[in-house]
Amino acid sequence: MFFFTIVKVAVFLSIVGRLFYLQISENIKYRSLSDKNRLREWKVVPQRGIIEDFFGNKIATNKQVFQLHMVPEDVPNIEELFFKLSKLIDFNKREKINLLKRLKKRKPWQPIIISDNLSWSEFSKLNLFLHEVQGIKPIVAVAREYIEDGSFSHVIGYVSEISAKDLKNDKFLNSINVPGLKTGKSGLEKSLNNSIIGTPGSQRFEVNAYGKRVKELKFTKGSIGKNFRTTIDREVQQYVNKLIIDKSGSACVMDIYTGDIVAMVSSPTFDPNQFVHGISLENWKKLITDKNKPLMNKSLSGLYPPGSTIKPIVALSALENDIVSPKLVVECKGSIDFYGKKHHCWKEKGHGFMGMRNAIKQSCDIYFYEVARRLGIDRLSVTAKKFGLGRKVFDIFYEEKNGVVPNTKWKIDNIGQNWYLGETLISGIGQGYFQTTPIQLCLMTAQLANGGYKIKPRIIDDRNAIQPIINAWRKEFYIINNNLDLPNPELEKLFRNQENIKFVLDALYGATNEPMGTSYRSRFTKSEYIYAGKTGTSQVKAITEEQRKLKLKNKDLEYKDRDHALFTAFAPYKNPRYAISVIIEHGGSGSSGAAPIAKKIIKKLLDRHKLRKKYQLDLFQEA
Repeated sequence: MFFFTIVKVAVFLSIVGRLFYLQISENIKYRSLSDKNRLREWKVVPQRGIIEDFFGNKIATNKQVFQLHMVPEDVPNIEELFFKLSKLIDFNKREKINLLKRLKKRKPWQPIIISDNLSWSEFSKLNLFLHEVQGIKPIVAVAREYIEDGSFSHVIGYVSEISAKDLKNDKFLNSINVPGLKTGKSGLEKSLNNSIIGTPGSQRFEVNAYGKRVKELKFTKGSIGKNFRTTIDREVQQYVNKLIIDKSGSACVMDIYTGDIVAMVSSPTFDPNQFVHGISLENWKKLITDKNKPLMNKSLSGLYPPGSTIKPIVALSALENDIVSPKLVVECKGSIDFYGKKHHCWKEKGHGFMGMRNAIKQSCDIYFYEVARRLGIDRLSVTAKKFGLGRKVFDIFYEEKNGVVPNTKWKIDNIGQNWYLGETLISGIGQGYFQTTPIQLCLMTAQLANGGYKIKPRIIDDRNAIQPIINAWRKEFYIINNNLDLPNPELEKLFRNQENIKFVLDALYGATNEPMGTSYRSRFTKSEYIYAGKTGTSQVKAITEEQRKLKLKNKDLEYKDRDHALFTAFAPYKNPRYAISVIIEHGGSGSSGAAPIAKKIIKKLLDRHKLRKKYQLDLFQEA
């Protein structure tokens, strides 16, 4: 009897001990599990900042969208849910399979987005029958929206779903990642992503046994991403895009004093909106297999031999290094033999006796073979780099390329061979190893046009960034009666003797505005539109002697073998303000394929100048 009493007491004490352990010691653990069953937390995707043009016009904004989220552990029967959803929204077999794959990679309590772009009709139906589809939640959210003509696609870029690679490579992105969050994949969207993306908020609320919301417990507000204003004029950008929309190439416009990018267009373009909600496999294949590479920003990543657009730099380098004088005369007979190899001029019968000014004006190759021979590749390389070639123009675009400005060291380091004199000759006309981007050619032209002063191009309109320029120009600004057309002597000089710069600019005036000039047919006669420029033709494939005998024209060649057409210019000629570069892939000669386009851009640009100048005056007065 006593034994049984002892056993009863022991059993009782063990039960009491277990209850104590469960209710006291494990209280926190089980309370947490209980809360998990009745509490839910939804992360709120932040709203990306707005991107505007120079005048405040929106070029990347946000729009309201309807989404459908799901918490897997709240779904009693996934197949039954899929069946019901197929009756309410556009939910096909492929989407079902993709969703199942995604579910395997996520925790059961982690929300997953079934659709991020429901129609209003679908959204309404879901809310009406919400009691029949347990575990889902219709959400009102925002999504990125871009100008539909694609004119800003390469500058702004696009956003898309965050990949595993994105999370691995970006600690910040990993720290704020929530379901439905999009990240910048290219252009400014990618460059500015950490500032423009914002920070997520959260909603914490209580649900009943059926997963239905009972009451909100806590709301944590996220932050909207930072807004950015660019230096680009939307009207000019869209106009330029229309001019080259049926071509492959690029056109850039830059303020020669502030470095503001007024337009930067790459063609062909694409619709960035198709990436926002997930691009279809069919459309993606079309983009990546297109031989004209619509996804490439050719203004920053397209590499082209500069052709004859380099000749002003060759002339300037020779003058600055006292290698030749402007009075040097060379006879052009159409070709010349250097060390057993024949080198041709673009003009078959030659130009006759050429001085430097006429050689620039008429783009005589023979003259520049001789100048380059005397100058040498290393001295030419120094001047070319000084004026913006061979290095990135910006420091914010991931896709921008350096290009190549060759010299003796470069060839040894990259090819493992010594430099040959013949390579110097063809470098003198912008061929051979030379590789430049359109934006580099635009910067080169801008720094020539402003009198030889270094500028730092910018595409984000940041008053703090331009404040030093405003301060430096303030005195001069008022002396010349609110006209910003003079460079400041405090800025870094890229020349030894400014008379050499003036000589080259005068020669470029002749190239556009005097008979026999290579861009004479694209000139303006109205004084307010007069500009100066240099044509260029970039060989894609070397011309054989047999082809020369056949006198094949560019249009007779296969498209992929045709020359690129180039043109660089500044406007207006008196009191210049803008630099322009135009490259049309396989467009033939610069005079016919690129200069006429540049002419139209210049007129549009100068017609808009007063409006832009007024805006800048207001900026200066506020500063």
